[in-house]
Amino acid sequence: MTSPAADPAASAPTPTPTATDAPALGPATGRRIPAAVWVALGIVYVVWGSTYLGIRVVVESLPPFLSAGMRFVAAGVILLGVVAWRQGPAALKVTRRQLASAALVGLLLLLCGNGLVVLAETSVPSGLAALLIAVVPAWVVVLKACSGERPSAGGLAGVLLGLAGLAVLMLPGLSGEVQAGGVVLVVLGTLAWSTGSFASSRIEMPANPFTASAYEMIAGGLAGFGVALLRGEHHGFDPSAVTGRSWAALAYLIVFGSLIAFTAYAWLLHTAPLSLVAAYAYVNPVVAVALGALILSETLTWPIVLGGAIVVAGVCLIVSTERRR
Repeated sequence: MTSPAADPAASAPTPTPTATDAPALGPATGRRIPAAVWVALGIVYVVWGSTYLGIRVVVESLPPFLSAGMRFVAAGVILLGVVAWRQGPAALKVTRRQLASAALVGLLLLLCGNGLVVLAETSVPSGLAALLIAVVPAWVVVLKACSGERPSAGGLAGVLLGLAGLAVLMLPGLSGEVQAGGVVLVVLGTLAWSTGSFASSRIEMPANPFTASAYEMIAGGLAGFGVALLRGEHHGFDPSAVTGRSWAALAYLIVFGSLIAFTAYAWLLHTAPLSLVAAYAYVNPVVAVALGALILSETLTWPIVLGGAIVVAGVCLIVSTERRR
């Protein structure tokens, strides 16, 4: 779980680029959706859904916070370079307050949100992690309600459905089928991610969404290195002992999950119907579960299937209700 520049989990965005922030490529017109939009949608739907599988493969032989730090620092530096190349060095300039805000959001989303998920995936199946994370939109609605924004009836129903599904998804941990500690870590990660997503829309962030995302990733990645040192992940770490598939998965997360998919997402916000773009919130978990079962042979138990279906239904209701407000 990360920001779109880093992960879906996620897929809620951080901070969500608006139509005025995204590249001015022109809105889609007419009823027919251009092929380029479908390609970009496919990237967001599939790539972000596959990042849970990628994380699971990475932590097979790489320490969790050390690998997360490597991923986000690398992606953040590359993104800064791309922004400077495409838009000029001036696009990287931010005020101290904006930089501090981006760092705070990066800590909440990437260190606490994504970091806890990466740690949890050392013991929790990738498909289950994705379904647990899918409840993030429900937490965001709860946070909005706590700030005085009254939720709609559909949004409230979606929250109740999502939380009911979350309860069912936690049964494998309670029954001992997976480590309960890992399930709790994912839930805590979703709360941190939701808080970061909520905060990003209420504090002063860099105006350029790509610049903001780059600073968030660098801050979260550097903090990840710090946690890795505190946990002693560097002791006995031997890069030569890391498998080729873990290195390949890390490279995939950096390039595809953190760079290509986010660029596609930002472009879609400016060119495609919001209903299509927002659908990633309930498509990603389905993709993650399918890939986990097909590639890693993860078991699909009845709590995962039933709880996942309930969560996806709740998220679908929340997304469809919120986009009409």
